[in-house]
Amino acid sequence: MSGALTGRVCIVTGGSRGLGLEMALELAGQGASVCVTGAAASPALEAAGEACRALGAPALALPCDVADFAACEALAARVEAELGPVDVLVNNAGIGMRAISETFNTVPTRFWEADPQAWGRIVQANLTGAFNMARAVVPGMVARGSGKVINVSTSDQTMVRRGYSPYGPSKAGLEAASRVWAQDLEGTGVSVNVYLPGGAADTDLLPPSADKKGADGNLLPAAIMRRAIGWLAGPGSDGVNGGRYIARLWDERLPPAEAAAAAASPHVDKPAIM
Repeated sequence: MSGALTGRVCIVTGGSRGLGLEMALELAGQGASVCVTGAAASPALEAAGEACRALGAPALALPCDVADFAACEALAARVEAELGPVDVLVNNAGIGMRAISETFNTVPTRFWEADPQAWGRIVQANLTGAFNMARAVVPGMVARGSGKVINVSTSDQTMVRRGYSPYGPSKAGLEAASRVWAQDLEGTGVSVNVYLPGGAADTDLLPPSADKKGADGNLLPAAIMRRAIGWLAGPGSDGVNGGRYIARLWDERLPPAEAAAAAASPHVDKPAIM
């Protein structure tokens, strides 16, 4: 098939469900060859790969523990061997607060009450995992003079919300890392941008008992992440580096450049209080 992303090879970590699956399907629908990953082999992961292939694009569905750098290197090598050099990395894999408590949304866990092993798993997946995957694919991107890293984050309020440690801090760390990486990559042709839903999304990061209303109204559908991912992964965002884009604010009725400007979230370079 042909589309705006035909010829591009994309890896979407955490692509078997939720936000990752929706982004993978959108990329495949626009013609990209896609590798979706999950922490372990599962029927959901296989189904995600089949769904991408059903759209007419080559696709792989591979287990990969992003907390293990050797596994990330092996994944990158296999994708390059079977699909081609990686053009786009979507760092979406992550672990939410359910690893700390199934009632985190109603009974906040104070940080000193959190299980240290669960804390470590969340940080390893959400922050170190993104580094591991980027470390595995970015050298090749730099050598070729092109590539895009898209780090999936969360809303500012979630980063500092009571009881959301370490999920919130891990995403804050990812955003800080994204800005550093973007500066490191200036002039290479490789970019790093942040992408987030813009509110609580209806995914399995929330417990089954969760009210289907977020703080600002109904939970956002996971499919909201389809809105801008094609632009972020495609030639329309060439030269865009160090940005932060909110899916909820992306207006699909606008030309992509205008939609991107409206969905951009400015960084705060200097705190109001020193």
